[in-house]
Amino acid sequence: MKTFTNAKLGLTLVAALASGSVLAQDYSIDPTHTSVIATWNHFGFSNPTASFSDVSGTISYDDDAPAKSSVNVTIPVKTVDTKVEALTEEFLNEADYFDVAQYPTATFKSTKVTPKGDNKYDVAGDLTIKGVTKSVVFNAVLNKQGEHPMSKKPAIGFDASTVIKRTEFNMGKYAPYVSDEVTLTITTEAQAK
Repeated sequence: MKTFTNAKLGLTLVAALASGSVLAQDYSIDPTHTSVIATWNHFGFSNPTASFSDVSGTISYDDDAPAKSSVNVTIPVKTVDTKVEALTEEFLNEADYFDVAQYPTATFKSTKVTPKGDNKYDVAGDLTIKGVTKSVVFNAVLNKQGEHPMSKKPAIGFDASTVIKRTEFNMGKYAPYVSDEVTLTITTEAQAK
């Protein structure tokens, strides 16, 4: 009887490993080590940036089957900071920009993860800004995975970027003189739940 139980347990473990169900690790995004940067072109002269903080969300990463991984991110738009007080106020309050009173958050939810080799991934998903949802693909790089030296918990870190058209999200003020295309760059560190 004991041999049968051990054999059954072994088969269950092998089946679970084959399905990847026990290999995925869920991580909580650390808002103190995560930032989102938006970059655009200003009349051809410069490439200003705006940053967003207090980002939250989850990363589920399957080391043996990365295509089963997923990402879910929430960005509180009210944290936008351009380092230019008047522009930050415009971004926050004007209907042609973020209009945070009506649309306080932006979100990204992955729909597909495609491994590209060398710790690189295409992360496709739905980006929602100002109530408008568009499909985008982030080009992501796995920076590091392992035990965090301070918390001693499993941790993971990624950088990712994509290019969007702001007019598609009802934020077209001054386009095309101020570029319609905006590069979004995310760097994130996450720790096991």
